[in-house]
Amino acid sequence: MTRLPLPALLPILALATAMPALAQGVAPGVPVSAQRAGPPTPKAWSLTLAVAPVFAPAWQGSRDQALSIFPDIRLNYRDDVFFSIPDGLGWNMVNRDGWKLGPLVKLRFGRRESTGGSPFLVTGGSEALRGMGDVDLAGEVGGFAQWSFAQRKGRVRAEVRQGFGGHEGVVADITASWSDRFGKPTAPWVWSAGLRSTFAGRDYVQTYFGVTAAQARATGLPVYRADGGLVSTGANGSLTKPLGRGGRDGAVTVFAGYDRLADAAADSSLIVQRGKRDQFSVGLSYGYRFSWD
Repeated sequence: MTRLPLPALLPILALATAMPALAQGVAPGVPVSAQRAGPPTPKAWSLTLAVAPVFAPAWQGSRDQALSIFPDIRLNYRDDVFFSIPDGLGWNMVNRDGWKLGPLVKLRFGRRESTGGSPFLVTGGSEALRGMGDVDLAGEVGGFAQWSFAQRKGRVRAEVRQGFGGHEGVVADITASWSDRFGKPTAPWVWSAGLRSTFAGRDYVQTYFGVTAAQARATGLPVYRADGGLVSTGANGSLTKPLGRGGRDGAVTVFAGYDRLADAAADSSLIVQRGKRDQFSVGLSYGYRFSWD
């Protein structure tokens, strides 16, 4: 097995897209552009092992911060099939002229009412969800379309997925990002910046932001019947430094993200009384990539 450096990786979550929340998706603050920056490996198979401490809201819309440590295990076969916790399992069914299109399956972590956190919560959390009940792990199946331009420095991507399990709503993510390099050619710094928006159907928004009559009795919150629409918009950025000559010792990435909940989520009595619209996250990651034929 030949070991190759990881020039850029999930600090991406995410979240996500930054991704929206620790408990409701991949790690927030993880810019997608940073996850895929750098040239593809020439080997057929590549395996990335990384770890990313993330300080972010305990749940999407929370006013309480929490520290989680996310594992990032990525397996790729050429530039055709990919699998990871933040990106899911996908196939570049169409891969030409800067375009990638194909099917996609993702996981969305559950949300615990006791802490608000995901399974990767280390410390912190929130008691604001007590009485709301747990939200189970959800699967999401759908497809994606991506266009890269300017020698792959720029990228626009759209995903549409149907949920099952923890929620049964439709979710759509739209991202636009730009990444570039500077410094020594043998070990360049990689920076990236991006914008994103998440849209969702009523079933999704009701699951994570709605307040039923039973939940209202348990929490004292007013009933809130959610509608679908724009859930959040955000921005993220990252800076990656390869370690060792040519990045032979892996890479370290620092990243940050900001998301603002839109009215579909922010008008919920849960957010109005126990949360906040503005969501900030920051994190650090280290990773290494192996490759073989």
